[in-house]
Amino acid sequence: MKRFAKLGIVAAALVATWGSAWADINVGVVLSATGPAASLGIPEKNTIALMPQTIGGQKVNYIILDDASDTTAAVSNTRKLISESKADIIIGSSITPNSLAMIDVVAEGKTPMITLAASAKIIEPMDDKKKWVFKTPQNDGLMAGAIADHMVKSGVKTVGYIGFNDAYGESWLQEFKKAGEAKGLKIVATEAFSRADTSVTGQALKLMAAKPDAVLVAGSGTPAALPEKTLKERGYKGKYYQTHGVANADFLRVGGKDVEGTFLPAGPVLVADQLPDSNPVKREGVDYVKAYEGKYGKGTAATFGAHAWDAGKVLFAAVPEALKKAQPGTPEFRAALRDALEQTKNVPGAHGIFSMSPTDHLGIQNGVVMVKIENGTWKYQP
Repeated sequence: MKRFAKLGIVAAALVATWGSAWADINVGVVLSATGPAASLGIPEKNTIALMPQTIGGQKVNYIILDDASDTTAAVSNTRKLISESKADIIIGSSITPNSLAMIDVVAEGKTPMITLAASAKIIEPMDDKKKWVFKTPQNDGLMAGAIADHMVKSGVKTVGYIGFNDAYGESWLQEFKKAGEAKGLKIVATEAFSRADTSVTGQALKLMAAKPDAVLVAGSGTPAALPEKTLKERGYKGKYYQTHGVANADFLRVGGKDVEGTFLPAGPVLVADQLPDSNPVKREGVDYVKAYEGKYGKGTAATFGAHAWDAGKVLFAAVPEALKKAQPGTPEFRAALRDALEQTKNVPGAHGIFSMSPTDHLGIQNGVVMVKIENGTWKYQP
């Protein structure tokens, strides 16, 4: 009997070991697939479907929840994914306010998160909570610097600013002030609007009264077209700049002729086929566009989807290292995955090359180009 008991214990141990070895990796995804930020969340959701079904020999489950561009829903979805779906990592959300609100949840659950939102505030300054958070979109400070450089080269001296009245717009105003002051630019008017607004006439009139050489609209998705359309209708003739938050086909469709001639900084993937062959990001950018448009149709690829693609690239690089220390579904694996993400080096993505560190949870190089809207499409500006 003792012999059989020992055999039973060994068998149970083997079953436990095999079960652990074949545990699935659960990737929880929170995206703004509906609501004002849907033009960001939809291509991100579509991109998740292009990701590999195995990583490091382990099966991967992608559990996608829509936060409807709502902060409360983003928090609720994140809690659900961690507590009920046993997510090993969270990808999302699409926008800055939601991602900022999710930080407390992932830190409490000791679950790493790769955000697809832009603001540097999501990962800076580093602390015990933000050490669980990583990102793939370029920081707004990097993009603000590119805009300021282009403005100076184009003879702009005064700027009117209008941005979202939330964390995205506030962060952009702060970053552009720093970048603009460093380049000698003067902000002569500052206005704000809501993502859900249907009119910004009052703000547009105040901007025009200040007579700036250029106007910067700090918004994302299709709502960012409204200030520019209003200014055009009112006869403003200066230069127009947008942020990388508008780099998708829906913005071109909604903006139409009113956004012709607009300048914006963007990830290289937006104009991947126009980049010189020497650009280190071109190949990955072209590969992403080919994969996306092969499934969803020509002209459908968007930079927002590429942020999700890059999140996958960073994740796929980190998982094999984490698997050396622990198995999916455990606190030890989530901690090991966080550590591995922090140590990723020279990972090629569609938006840049990623090399992260304990003090930099973005670590992007070669991540920005200037683009002009010409004839209803994007034109690379060397």
